[in-house]
Amino acid sequence: MRMPSVVSAVLFSFGLSAIAAVTAGDWPAWRGPLGNGVAQGTGYPVQWSADSNLLWKAPLTIRGASTPAVAGDRIFLTGTRERSNVVQCFDRAGQLQWERVLGASVEGKPGKDGTGANPSPTTDGRSVFVYFKSGELACFTVAGEPQWQLNLQTLYGADTLWWDLGTSPVLTETAVVVACMHSGPSYLAAFDKASGKVLWKHDRELGAPEEAAQSYATPVVTGQGAQQQIVVLGADHVTAHAAADGAELWRLGGLNPTGHKYFRSIASAAVADSIVVAPYARGESLTAVRMGGTGDVTKTHQLWSNSGTAADVPTPAIAAGRVYICRDNGDSRGVVDCLDLQTGRTIWSGQLPKNRHTFRASPVVADGRVYLTRQDGTVFVVNAGGDSFQLLSENSVADEHTTATPVFVDGRILLRTDAHLYCIGSVKQSAGG
Repeated sequence: MRMPSVVSAVLFSFGLSAIAAVTAGDWPAWRGPLGNGVAQGTGYPVQWSADSNLLWKAPLTIRGASTPAVAGDRIFLTGTRERSNVVQCFDRAGQLQWERVLGASVEGKPGKDGTGANPSPTTDGRSVFVYFKSGELACFTVAGEPQWQLNLQTLYGADTLWWDLGTSPVLTETAVVVACMHSGPSYLAAFDKASGKVLWKHDRELGAPEEAAQSYATPVVTGQGAQQQIVVLGADHVTAHAAADGAELWRLGGLNPTGHKYFRSIASAAVADSIVVAPYARGESLTAVRMGGTGDVTKTHQLWSNSGTAADVPTPAIAAGRVYICRDNGDSRGVVDCLDLQTGRTIWSGQLPKNRHTFRASPVVADGRVYLTRQDGTVFVVNAGGDSFQLLSENSVADEHTTATPVFVDGRILLRTDAHLYCIGSVKQSAGG
């Protein structure tokens, strides 16, 4: 039985109309229902193991790094198998409901993190949209009926990224939008959600040198109606675009003042309270931007910068006026920082247990806690509030590689590893519900 959810009071910061068909217990996209790494609802477990609070596990026959999306009683995953792109749908009990094959795959670079299915699916509650390294972009109904399919590389040119495609599609009121930022030509493109027809394409050439022109970041959609904007991080800039036609509204540069050739960006921007938080420089800088203005706002709209913390891969989460960073590089790997959103001041900082593994998944804030997932599937839970770092628990159901960010719905956590999809929740609560 599906448990009730509490609707977050901060829904205004995300485009409500863009998720009109998505209910309070859904996880429509990689960074959750609010687009900033914050889960709705309460009752999420703090402690679990293979013998405690594990509700079910489903073996996976596909390989991918994408985060699942959830709409109603359906869980959507993407991956590759036998040189094919695959979309799968599970129910909330972990049973496979349907599977669709979507053309030939392009496999990832060598290594555990490399896959041909890094972009996460997204859903508006009626349809699910998927994107693969091969360039395939497609739409299915949530029941698995194909709606349309196209290949962006066939339309607009081959992928020149040095590593695996990472950006996920995002939804506006009328369109599914994909950012392609590589060694050229770079662009944003919007496709009609119902038909796949190209609505607009906007070139995004910003003059960043060599690999710095390449971005694996996912755009953020914010605002409502005519004010809906798409915020994009990459190629040494933050830019904002009108959702209606892709036109650039403003840009902030200065993220690569020395013209470093290899400052490709992986972590995405996070947006809340009309503030964009942008990690950059391979985890060496963090910049906050006040949204608004027109044209080049580099000298007028930078709110703060904090060179003492940032992340290369994990995207920050923002909740209740605080920014949460999980560092993933060098000696500071596993350090968690909590900053004040308005000032960039560090409120607290703490070190998670040292380990040879690093962090690829992004932090999620749920029910007053921060959940941080390490590459070996270990999830740490930290108190989100207070004035000091407080580690609440360290949890693992299996030593299985993972890069996907956990999903939080209705008091349950979905954790995708290379081998399984796990559902974690209070066994007592589940039995009672």
